[in-house]
Amino acid sequence: MGSGTVEIITGRERRRRWSVADKLRILAECDAPGEQVAEVAARHGVYRSLVFQWRRQARDGLLVAEPTPEFVPVRVAAADRHGEALPEPEPVPPLPPSPRVATAIEIELPDGIRVRVGEVGLVALRRVLAALRG
Repeated sequence: MGSGTVEIITGRERRRRWSVADKLRILAECDAPGEQVAEVAARHGVYRSLVFQWRRQARDGLLVAEPTPEFVPVRVAAADRHGEALPEPEPVPPLPPSPRVATAIEIELPDGIRVRVGEVGLVALRRVLAALRG
């Protein structure tokens, strides 16, 4: 047999690094109705005193959630062959949707046949629906 060292840990693990999100989640569990700090701390393997320290830090504004990353708009500017930025073209406003034109229709007949048509005028759509109704 090889000689080795055996370590027996009988108490809570020490020097664990808790993320801010973990700390806040544990504090939220402590604030749930009917929960006791001692039970929540034991469930997560931390001392009650540490939970109270986190609670104090949160109250003093030292323990706050990290800001959620957000997307920001990006615009790529066109450049000429010398790397000089070209003037921006005038923005073209989007066309308002026309109430008379549907973008597309799909009709499934009782026998399973499907008819798909794009850019249908309102008058034509009414005629098709009237013909289907009989």
